[in-house]
Amino acid sequence: MTTEILKGIRVADFSRVFAVPACAQILADLGAEVIKIEEPERGDEARYYGCNAEELEACGGVSPSFHALNRNKLSVGINLALEEGREAARQIVSTCDVVLHNFRVGTMEKFGLGYEDLRVLQPSLIYGEFSAYGPVGDLAKIGANDLALQAHSGLLHLTGEADRPPVRVGTAAIDLHAGMALSTAIMSALFHRERTGRGQFVETSLLRSSAHLMNYFYSEYWLTGKQRSRMGTANHLSVPNQVFPARDGYAVIIAPSDQMWDRCAKALNADRLVRPEFDTIANRQKHRDLLVGLLSDVTQQWPVDKLVQVLGDAKVNVAKVNSVGEAADDAQLEAIGGFLTQSEEDGGRKSVGMPFSMSEVDEIPFRSAPALGAHTRTVLVASGLPQQDFDRMASQGAFGSAFQKNS
Repeated sequence: MTTEILKGIRVADFSRVFAVPACAQILADLGAEVIKIEEPERGDEARYYGCNAEELEACGGVSPSFHALNRNKLSVGINLALEEGREAARQIVSTCDVVLHNFRVGTMEKFGLGYEDLRVLQPSLIYGEFSAYGPVGDLAKIGANDLALQAHSGLLHLTGEADRPPVRVGTAAIDLHAGMALSTAIMSALFHRERTGRGQFVETSLLRSSAHLMNYFYSEYWLTGKQRSRMGTANHLSVPNQVFPARDGYAVIIAPSDQMWDRCAKALNADRLVRPEFDTIANRQKHRDLLVGLLSDVTQQWPVDKLVQVLGDAKVNVAKVNSVGEAADDAQLEAIGGFLTQSEEDGGRKSVGMPFSMSEVDEIPFRSAPALGAHTRTVLVASGLPQQDFDRMASQGAFGSAFQKNS
């Protein structure tokens, strides 16, 4: 039986692309009714990211990116440029517990949908606002994406090889981290409301998320003035702590303590690794290049799977560098319930699960990402909008051309 922790919580989600949809999906997975409010004709631009027409058709008409972050939601198409559309949006919000958005700073206020506007309709409302650089300051009204904040935060400066230009982190790490942060804040605000009866304004940004990801680098700089630079896959905290070549692939080997390094050298049966220059943490740091070179000479003689097995058995931190497909189909991910699978009748589609499990939540529902505007009429009627008002708004184009033609 599914235990829906957030059952009865209604969320009006005006967001698009990655960060806030990721937050809203967590709320939806936990049982909240998440109403995704989209531009009627175009929808969330992530619906079409990275795909040509054939690929979109194979994925059910929307991109893998959209599928990944929009399950278990309802879609309502509303044109916020029209007063009738804004009227419909306010009708939905009047029945909601939470509002989420990631428009540029000031846009929701321009629509009459800012926090001060909406808390009049719903005094206990929790209003989650997400921006690039935050609501105040010189950069507040500038838009940005994950890569821009990788650059701004210094993360890009740390990523890549020392003698080459910066390299982006391969996933939208700041976006997804921000989505987790916002979901934590929203659930904390819901808990606070349970205790006090009061709603509140919740704000986060790509800037806050990127700073949190960089926190120990900033702390080191503030405390010592030291600024780290690119080291490839290596890490300044310990040696070895990076990717090493194998005969048929690559493996990460991390041996930060003296004891683990000793086990590593013995497991590889490599006398050349047992030498005074490597006997302490400080010495391994001092002789980093020598150690990495000698260890690479040893590891590239081993098949990667055997290397991982032998070092793992010796209690050395080790992992094969998997391809995306190898990682997605990994038996360990399946063993921990790391993905969800639809029934075959619904398409059998897989989706990455929530990044945590809970003992009282033993089944997460899995409804595919919704078709654009699929729930427009249903949601608005359930929100208390009279049918004649729906028809009036539809005739004015508030819900897009499909409804306008049928009104």
